[in-house]
Amino acid sequence: MSRAGELQPLRAQGDALTIDAFVERLALWDGAAHSGERPRVLAGMVGSADGRATVEGRAGGLSNPVDRALLRALRAPVDAMLVGAGTLIAEGYADLVDAPHRELRVARGLPATPLMATISRGLAPALARVPLFGEAGQRIVVFTESEDELPGCGADVVLERFAPGQLTARGCLQRLRASGGVRTVLSEGGPTLLHELVRERLLDELILTIASLLVAGDGRSVVHGPVFEPPVALRLDDVARAEDYLFLRYVPVA
Repeated sequence: MSRAGELQPLRAQGDALTIDAFVERLALWDGAAHSGERPRVLAGMVGSADGRATVEGRAGGLSNPVDRALLRALRAPVDAMLVGAGTLIAEGYADLVDAPHRELRVARGLPATPLMATISRGLAPALARVPLFGEAGQRIVVFTESEDELPGCGADVVLERFAPGQLTARGCLQRLRASGGVRTVLSEGGPTLLHELVRERLLDELILTIASLLVAGDGRSVVHGPVFEPPVALRLDDVARAEDYLFLRYVPVA
């Protein structure tokens, strides 16, 4: 721990850490459930050095090869993912898990890919055009307040309906836990969904990549929504570096 007036340098100590080893530290493969009625929730996000969440509307513009590999490795051990509909559409989600991780999941008794869950209160028709929704065998749950259908999907899509005005992230997580047996969830945002997870004290850990880019402008920050009063305190549990990118593991302080 640093004393007042001191800074601890970030320098390499020992051997480099592989991405899979970094993920192993999170103990996600054992499926440890969060105590209570919801799953353990981990968020994986990338932001610029000035806090922006996207470049030209997409988070992919901030990423680098190591960040992309880490994000895909984080998907490997979880039971489910929770991603906002706008993010799914903007990023064009497809092919969630690489072949080696698929094999590892099956060997550990898990389905080949995580369940994908998303929230679309009005059931955006554009979801049906997201490549992931056309992948045979991919399990998808759409939480919605709409009575409409989502035709033309090749994936195994289930619509979980809430009464108008009743859909919340907490309710979605509770349903995933109660009806799907989901123990661990990875959320990849977007920023509005991350705000709700933090506001409702549903976030257990945050893996935040700091990209070595300055974006400026008035685009969304990594967490988008009304100001938290008071600000949410975080504990830094781990930090790693790949070239000029930083990878931070935070835990919200209760």
